Amino acid sequence: MSDRRPLMPKATAVWLVENTALSFDQIAEFCGLHPLEVKGIADGEVAQGIKGMDPVTNGQLTREEIARAEKDGKYKLHLAESKVQLPPLPQTRKGPRYTPVSRRHDRPNAVLWILRNHPELKDSQIMRLVGTTKPTIAQIRDRTHWNSAQLTPQDPVTLGLCSQVDLDAEVKKAARRTGGDRKEAGDEEKAGTLLPTSETTARAEILTPKGPAEAAEETPEQEQARVLAKLKGMTPKEEAQEDE
Repeated sequence: MSDRRPLMPKATAVWLVENTALSFDQIAEFCGLHPLEVKGIADGEVAQGIKGMDPVTNGQLTREEIARAEKDGKYKLHLAESKVQLPPLPQTRKGPRYTPVSRRHDRPNAVLWILRNHPELKDSQIMRLVGTTKPTIAQIRDRTHWNSAQLTPQDPVTLGLCSQVDLDAEVKKAARRTGGDRKEAGDEEKAGTLLPTSETTARAEILTPKGPAEAAEETPEQEQARVLAKLKGMTPKEEAQEDE
């Protein structure tokens, strides 16, 4: 079977059964159906109430292609090249994750588990993982949730609310963010930290001149010269007082 299929294949098959002499195999091959399903359409047992869609009008087949296939039962129909370029579907999904109805009652338990095991995650990350709302997260964190007494922490991966890959990605993102915050805080602390006492005292000793008590010990010759110099500079009155 070809990978390309017409739009609304069953409705197209209904129209081909009703308006052409193509074989069941040819229609089944073109529309991606089973030959018995096409036979059921012809017998009125399948696709009841489905209105046939003309593939020629919508540009998926040409009259020449149908005529060629009607003459040769082994010929396979080919879709006509579309003249309209459809824009590619966006791959990214915005907004909170969709949670099946059967799993929605488990979301508070999953939020409690994340708050206890990964407190570094932001509310926006928890919302993406579990598909909850910011007020609900705040109520569970503050224990003001209406069902706080009955909540039990449960892994959101085990509950089927998110995949392990998604959870690991959010945890790594939070780790990178908190690591950057700690680095900035460490730089600020380093800039405002006082120098160690040993370093400051060493600098003070270098800058502060030594006093008399800290001077080097005199030799006997230096001491004698100092005393003689002192005696020469003294007046007679001072010498008498010195002798006394």
